[in-house]
Amino acid sequence: MPLYEHVFLARQDISAQQVEQLVEQYKGVIENGGGTFGKVENWGLRSLAYRIKKNRKAHYTLINIEAPHAAVAEMERQMGLSEDVLRFMTFKVDAHEEEPSAMMQKRDRDDRRGGGRGDKPGAGRGDRGDRGDRGDRAPRRAEAE
Repeated sequence: MPLYEHVFLARQDISAQQVEQLVEQYKGVIENGGGTFGKVENWGLRSLAYRIKKNRKAHYTLINIEAPHAAVAEMERQMGLSEDVLRFMTFKVDAHEEEPSAMMQKRDRDDRRGGGRGDKPGAGRGDRGDRGDRGDRAPRRAEAE
């Protein structure tokens, strides 16, 4: 049976629970068509590069599927009719990756680093030995007047 990776984007105003219900709904479609679901990764609520149907964010979900083409086509047809699904894309692959996807690896790396962008800029850089002491500086013009 062919192997597929499927990614879909759901509207920002639905809950994570509703996204899981969508996954279960499409899992039923695939199983009725004679296929099976593999790994399901919820990438969470992420910003979009541009607005899609007045949404600035979307819930991203990756699904590994092993199913005949007809089952995948039926799932895509139902996604096209759903108002909750903004976009979807299906790739045919030779083999499914068992380790976490690149998006999940990035999230793990960011979590281990701690904070990241929320910290003060320049924090953690340490002493800038290449810069000498600034010494006493002349007062600004606004202060001098």
